[in-house]
Amino acid sequence: MELAARGVMGAPHTMGGYQWLIVSFSIPFLIMVPAPSRRSPASSSVAATRRSSSAPIPTSVKFGVTAKVTDELDAAGIAWSLYSEIKPNPTIQNVKDGVEAFKAAEADAIVTIGGGSSMDTAKAIGIIINNPEFADVRSLEGVAPTKNHAVFTIAVPTTAGTAAEVTINYVITDPEKVRKFVCVDTNDAPEVAVVDPDMMASMPAGLTASTGMDALTHAIEGYTTKGAWELSDMFHFEAIKLISENLRDSVAEAKSGQPGSGREGMALGQYVAGMGFSNVGLGIDHAMAHTLSAHYDTPHGVACAMLLPIAMEFNKPVCAERLAKVAVAMGVDTTGMSTDEAADAAIAAVKQLSADVNIPHVCEAMKADEIEVLAKDAMADACFPGNPREATLDDVIELFKKICPAA
Repeated sequence: MELAARGVMGAPHTMGGYQWLIVSFSIPFLIMVPAPSRRSPASSSVAATRRSSSAPIPTSVKFGVTAKVTDELDAAGIAWSLYSEIKPNPTIQNVKDGVEAFKAAEADAIVTIGGGSSMDTAKAIGIIINNPEFADVRSLEGVAPTKNHAVFTIAVPTTAGTAAEVTINYVITDPEKVRKFVCVDTNDAPEVAVVDPDMMASMPAGLTASTGMDALTHAIEGYTTKGAWELSDMFHFEAIKLISENLRDSVAEAKSGQPGSGREGMALGQYVAGMGFSNVGLGIDHAMAHTLSAHYDTPHGVACAMLLPIAMEFNKPVCAERLAKVAVAMGVDTTGMSTDEAADAAIAAVKQLSADVNIPHVCEAMKADEIEVLAKDAMADACFPGNPREATLDDVIELFKKICPAA
């Protein structure tokens, strides 16, 4: 079957003399809250759990975002316990500590508030609570054979980028082995996602920019990955449009402190991107970005943004037509352009957007003599096989050199 040949995730079955590809799309129940300027005075964001709640929350506590949810829990008479000891690139130990915190609280559910770090940690905690045989955490790498769905989870994102509230993926850092590993499991998806632009209002401009570029990377990589097909294309194309139209405004709003339509557009765009890539995979950009974060603690969104135009340029020989459509989605007038010219225009548009929101173009922490190790680690990453163009070790080394200041 054509879809299976193109790498679309699914299982072929023969019925009635025909071959069918059974494809499952995993998406949580969504509560999309309008921006504050478009709400009625009586509306609010309420997170409902059962008897008690264990909530993994990092810097959201510092910015007072957590209180917007815990105040509602208090008002509803729901007991809760807070777990906030989570690193920006969450570690195996963060997960193990969270499991113990959940047990100590005798919790029934998880409300995870924050960006990808808190949500990834919450997913791992929820899986291990209901599948204790994976308590070592490392055994969750790849597609682990978990039998039970994770603890009931409500995800409340405070960043517009990771889309962790909608995906079936999570990423954990292994400091001992100096690597990140990707876990893919339909059992980890939250039951409810509450996407509220007001919860993202405290994001500083730098974080707004980096998480927004992470979302754009999800959309573009998802649109060009081996597994891309018509259903995922629908999500990714619209996400590219939304992010391209709203990221600059969202960053400007973060700088000024004045709310506007940019935040709302980004909240929706990153979620739509997550609906797509979670079900078809990513590629070489994310494989390399995971490696940078593991070795140098580079913020994930920054790593993705630095690598995005480089990955697009590398993949252009095999997906120029798709990149030409990316240019259209980003608002480029491609009238009169050849396919190659339009693909180049997409790469240029990504570079310009990245520059406009002040993303660095090199990784200052990188060392030239470590690039081969980085390349080998990237090739072992779960995202690497999804890349539309095959890459050798030498290829990956050359790509890393493009962001290394000493290379």
